[in-house]
Amino acid sequence: MRQRPYLLDGMRRELVLGSIHEVCSHRGWNLLAAHIRMNHVHTVVEAETRPEKIMITFKAYASRVLNMSGVDEPARKRWARHGSTRYLWNQKNVSAAIKYVIYEQGSAMEVFEATAS
Repeated sequence: MRQRPYLLDGMRRELVLGSIHEVCSHRGWNLLAAHIRMNHVHTVVEAETRPEKIMITFKAYASRVLNMSGVDEPARKRWARHGSTRYLWNQKNVSAAIKYVIYEQGSAMEVFEATAS
């Protein structure tokens, strides 16, 4: 590692969550749940797009927002090269994923859960 591990404090977690909302709105993706932790991010998203593409886009938007905020030096590396992605094929899987993201990550940090409409 060439840099110290990147940790998301409260302000950075808020910026990352805001960037996720922004990209979902811009792309027409439905954000169902998000939990921004100190050293990683969990999301559940409904979209007609591959999960890998969603993850890459979230990382890009979050990095841009963090760079523009001036909280880090612009060359700061924040994200692992890849990450874990899954397809959720039915409502049971989606509900289980939302529960995991919101309630099974330890103490709540920066959390979003969509309301049922």
